[in-house]
Amino acid sequence: MDNIGAISYATGAGVFLILALVLMTGQRGRPHKVALMLASLISAVWLGVSAYCISHDLSLFPSYLLEPLRNLALCAFLIRLLSAAYRQPAEASHYFRRTLSVFASFSLLMMALVLYRVAASHPVAVVGGMDFLLAGFLVMAITGLVLVEQVFRNARAESRRSVKYLCMGLGALFAYDFYLYSHALLFQEVGQAIWNARGFINALVVPVIGIAAVRDPHWSLDIFVSRRVVFHTTALLGAGLYLLAIGAGGYVIREYGGTWGAIAQVIFLFGAVLVLTILLFSAQLRASLRVLINKHFFHYKFEYREEWLRFIHTLTTEEPNEQLRERTIKAIANILECPGGLLWLYRGGHRYELVANWQMPMPELDCCLHADSSLVRYLSDEEWIINCEEYDLAPHVYKNLAFPDWFSRIDNAWLIAPLVFHDRLLGMVVLARPTVTHSMNWEDYDLLRIVGRQSAAHLAQLDAAQALSQAKQFEACNRLSAYVMHDLKNLIAQLSLVVSNAARHRNNPQFMEDAIQTVENSVNKMNRLLAHLRSGPDAGQQRVSVDICEVLDDVATTMSAGFPQPRIDCQVTGLCARADRDRLAAVIGHVVRNAQDATPDQGMVIIRLFKQNEQAVIEVQDNGEGMDEAFIRDGLFKPFVSTKGKSGMGIGVYEMREFIRGLGGEVEAISRVNEGTTFRMRIPISEETKSSVKSSDNSKNGKIDEHRLKETAGC
Repeated sequence: MDNIGAISYATGAGVFLILALVLMTGQRGRPHKVALMLASLISAVWLGVSAYCISHDLSLFPSYLLEPLRNLALCAFLIRLLSAAYRQPAEASHYFRRTLSVFASFSLLMMALVLYRVAASHPVAVVGGMDFLLAGFLVMAITGLVLVEQVFRNARAESRRSVKYLCMGLGALFAYDFYLYSHALLFQEVGQAIWNARGFINALVVPVIGIAAVRDPHWSLDIFVSRRVVFHTTALLGAGLYLLAIGAGGYVIREYGGTWGAIAQVIFLFGAVLVLTILLFSAQLRASLRVLINKHFFHYKFEYREEWLRFIHTLTTEEPNEQLRERTIKAIANILECPGGLLWLYRGGHRYELVANWQMPMPELDCCLHADSSLVRYLSDEEWIINCEEYDLAPHVYKNLAFPDWFSRIDNAWLIAPLVFHDRLLGMVVLARPTVTHSMNWEDYDLLRIVGRQSAAHLAQLDAAQALSQAKQFEACNRLSAYVMHDLKNLIAQLSLVVSNAARHRNNPQFMEDAIQTVENSVNKMNRLLAHLRSGPDAGQQRVSVDICEVLDDVATTMSAGFPQPRIDCQVTGLCARADRDRLAAVIGHVVRNAQDATPDQGMVIIRLFKQNEQAVIEVQDNGEGMDEAFIRDGLFKPFVSTKGKSGMGIGVYEMREFIRGLGGEVEAISRVNEGTTFRMRIPISEETKSSVKSSDNSKNGKIDEHRLKETAGC
């Protein structure tokens, strides 16, 4: 047996030495690779020393003395992997040193216990016969299992392909040590056969670790650690419960087993190993055990704060675009670990349409639901979760609910969750069956109903935002159309005047020349208006340097066909501004046209231009009907409000103000009933004219106020 033990440990030493030599080759400077290489070297030394002691019938004292160093080296490698979660090198280094110092202190304590045991020539024990040395090695095995679990749990999903074989190999080493020392504590001695097989077990796991090294030769594992300072302690909890169970069973057998004690110990030990194996490899049994513990040992099944934070984070982690529908399915599915889902939403016409899917294939068929279907009525009236498995077994539970014919062709459908918004069914989510299902209770259903309502609110907001965006586009189109119609009205008025005078002046060459020029100008303006209607550019996209005085001359000429004819008073020349010339002439023309409409034919309309505070000030003054203060305050600059009744569209003044503001200017109106109105438009002058234009004194020419209005009202 001793020869077998020596061969076993020698084999393990040789295989670990080969692994260390392989890791020495290739690219250097990788901290994970270096850590595993050192751990392999120390493991090879420990196994080699153990083989030498066994083959020469020496004390295993050197082996026990080196084993804490071997465990420390493996734990240091795992801690190095976990430290990669910290993106800042200083934080990673601090975490590595702090954690490793704890394990190093415990390893030194274990080495001290070994030395004391040799010096005292008897085991270090306490009341009950507990061997501190064996217990310490058991604690180190459990610590290794916890670290392996942390590496696997905290690795991102895309990185687990390269991590899983590493965790399987190192986990097998620590699991065997756990079994070895738990057995030794139970029977107060180390099993010779288990000890001798340990070298072969170490040799067997090296190829598994080698596979991990081949899959990720750079050892750049993508590890993250949750911000919560909480460890997943499944391995620790399972190990504790397992030790308690076999300890209690071993005590009962030893005290009351009698002559059958040895047989009962073997049977019990085999049963304990079998149960441990089933728990480790049966996902369904682990899930059932987890459900049982949550149901009977905890007040609530879910950690609602964490679930809600994760749910909201999934919904709001990106922009509220079309992908919100897929994120909604994912957020709901993650609560019950469902692998995928489908989403139906109301789309008008009394129909619910399939609009999105997440990790679940879209059915190749018409999956529309009518608002009067049995499924829609049930979800609207009951607002309850439908379990498809429960429906197949007991359909009467769902009050004669009938699925549509195409629903049976949806693969892997498990739950149907309603999405209710303002007590109206906005849609529904069909969740796929997870790999391991558990019995649903009221807590699951209530949580799904709550997240369904929250999801419906986000989806309704998305639909409202899209509808608002479309409405704004239509509004912009309608506004532009209204402006064009307003300009066309003025052009039509000019052409109508030409037509009405054509019969009397058809033989007048001067009239015919003016008529042709008027028609030509009107056609050009209408073509430009149509171009604006098609492209919809704003004023800032076509701004050029415009001589304002020339624009006012053109406006006065155009409006001279109406009465009273406008008079021009340009108190400064060469004053330029950057604007769209046609639009500037059009908005000033609107104001002049309104002044003519409000003034009798024998009245007056004056267009003034002067400079004040680096601004060009354009005034259109009349002595017509005027407006009261209430209308100026509440209705003058509002679209579709007019004093002309049905003959006016009510957008000319609004358009004028918006255009002037777009140039960086402002508009003000001064008016008195039966005395007249003055519109004052202030426009920033262009930079090139600020220094060249010399205006008159502002006190004389730039101050047009109500006193001037009174003076000119009687003209």
